[in-house]
Amino acid sequence: MENFILSCCSTADLTKEHFEKRNINYVCFHYYLDEAYYSDDLGQSMSFADFYKAMENGAMTKTSQVNVAEYEEYFEPFLKEGKDILHLTLSSGISGAYNSAMIAKNMLEEKYPDRKIYVVDSVCAACGYGLLMDTLADMRDVGKSIDELHDWAEENKNKLHHWFTATDLTYLIRGGRVSKASGFVGTMLNICPLMTVAPDGTLKPVQKVRTKKKVLEALANKMEENAENGTAYGGKCFVGHSACEEDAKVVIAHIEDRFPQLKGKVLLGNIGTVIGSHTGPGTVVITFWGKERA
Repeated sequence: MENFILSCCSTADLTKEHFEKRNINYVCFHYYLDEAYYSDDLGQSMSFADFYKAMENGAMTKTSQVNVAEYEEYFEPFLKEGKDILHLTLSSGISGAYNSAMIAKNMLEEKYPDRKIYVVDSVCAACGYGLLMDTLADMRDVGKSIDELHDWAEENKNKLHHWFTATDLTYLIRGGRVSKASGFVGTMLNICPLMTVAPDGTLKPVQKVRTKKKVLEALANKMEENAENGTAYGGKCFVGHSACEEDAKVVIAHIEDRFPQLKGKVLLGNIGTVIGSHTGPGTVVITFWGKERA
């Protein structure tokens, strides 16, 4: 096995235990809850339940990406150990982390000219980003080299699909992803937006669905339309939620009923504090491998 590390940002929204089990290193983003500063440490310093309850009670959130100095400090110990690095960042469509990581990479390459440092813009977020990392760990564990993993990630990252909905539009309105007028009408008419992550890694509204019950079913419909091999899909599926586990379980039931050849059970997890700061509580996202995003 080659001497390299597989790395990402905390915004891949896997658990600390999952990262450790799969030998995936991560660097933490940061966030503010009202005036208090926290590390996005996968729910260790503040539970996800407490975080989303605070948002529901009116607390304001603000997020902070990993800066250049933090990337340097994070990368350098691996390089000193003689290890190469493959790091995938949160999508450049929603964060500047990729640019910061690239600056740190360029500076460290001068200091460690014999080491490989690959930085890839994942164009993914949340558990979709996590599914990409988990897949790369599978490939590493069967002996793929760092170069093979890098090339595969660049060639296939846009085949990773994210479909999500938010049943509370307050936070999407606050972040400017839904206009105030559309949000007011949507709330009055019980309309939930069906959204996706576009090829450039930005968040895009696709459809307006009336009632939560129908939009949760629509998530499974999108998987049926876009998954590799349709309902014969044999890959993994990850589902994330922000303080709405029962809604996520409804979606999982739809998925497991329609896709009998899934690789294992659907993995259910929390949407982390950074992504959740922008989507708010009441969000469900499904992720899977499929055709190129359009």
